[in-house]
Amino acid sequence: MIHLNNAGAALPPAIVTETMLRYLQTEAQMGGYETADQHQSAAADFYAATATLLHTQPRNIAFAGSATDAYARALCAIPFKSGDIILTTNHDYVSNQIAFMAIRKRYGVEIHRCPDCPAGGFDPEIMLERIRTLRPLVVAVTHVPTNSGLVQPVERLGTACRENGAWYLVDACQSAGQIDLDVSKIGCDFLTATMRKYLRGPRGAGFLFASDRVLEAGLEMPVADMFGANWTGPDTYEMRPDAGRFEFWEKSYALLLGSAAAVRYALQMGMPWIESRVTELAARLRSELSDLPGVQVLDRGERRCGIVTAHAPQWQMQALLQYLKENGVNARASTLAVAQIDFREKQVEWALRLSPHYYNTEAELTRVVELLRQY
Repeated sequence: MIHLNNAGAALPPAIVTETMLRYLQTEAQMGGYETADQHQSAAADFYAATATLLHTQPRNIAFAGSATDAYARALCAIPFKSGDIILTTNHDYVSNQIAFMAIRKRYGVEIHRCPDCPAGGFDPEIMLERIRTLRPLVVAVTHVPTNSGLVQPVERLGTACRENGAWYLVDACQSAGQIDLDVSKIGCDFLTATMRKYLRGPRGAGFLFASDRVLEAGLEMPVADMFGANWTGPDTYEMRPDAGRFEFWEKSYALLLGSAAAVRYALQMGMPWIESRVTELAARLRSELSDLPGVQVLDRGERRCGIVTAHAPQWQMQALLQYLKENGVNARASTLAVAQIDFREKQVEWALRLSPHYYNTEAELTRVVELLRQY
């Protein structure tokens, strides 16, 4: 099998699966509460490891059920009112775009999308100018779109957001684990990600970064529970001082420990090396695909990552995916349903998405290109 669906769900290292299985076996023998009590230090390592991954502190990290779960928690904490502006991009993730429209429907906010620069991705100068003139309440940017190898320049906006009073929300769902992320350099207030993609962690797990600015401002979710807050009297409660205020008491400790193992594994491999290796493999794949007759590589941007998208008029989506599957290749297609703006501009309704990771080999990529040549 050649696994080129790492932008969907990567193959976990053995230590991740083993960690979760050991925990579940112990839980079955000892009981859920008792096993959790026994693993408190291991659970705490999730926050320490993820903080190291993002170059921040454990107090700024919350566990979540997915990237979308984390993103929703962040959005819910922001006090929207009629007339507020959400400034975003043409390339933000489909679930985020739907969330923005739902907020508009509920609160009467305005959604502004920054136009692209000629190379692809949002135009940083226009975005900075609109932050200054529109004074948005929220600036939301997806670092790496799900349907493209584009890497958007999220590091350009943090200072302007702080200076103009905007909350800066970065979706790192596709970049965490393949790009070395430093939240201090990005300057974001919230950053969200999943574990199942390039971090090689379990499904059903993700995380939320909340900045000190968020915590000091007292932002909180509309509904908390006894993990995120303390019941201090019959009619009073007090929020946690750390990012735990964005977390709920009930969670899967097996997933939490498996996630910690995945992050530690990535840190051991070295994020700078992972980023270099993934970028190199993707560039090679784009080059080889470009040599195929009639094939158009769709990725744009001055900087590109491990997601490779391509289209050819002679390809039929379901038949092509089945052909690749029968030949031992895990691949995926992105459709217009997740890229209503990007794919309309590229004049395609779908694209083949191949997403290598560092464990893929050059020979595997050549094999897949040859299969596409023969298709």
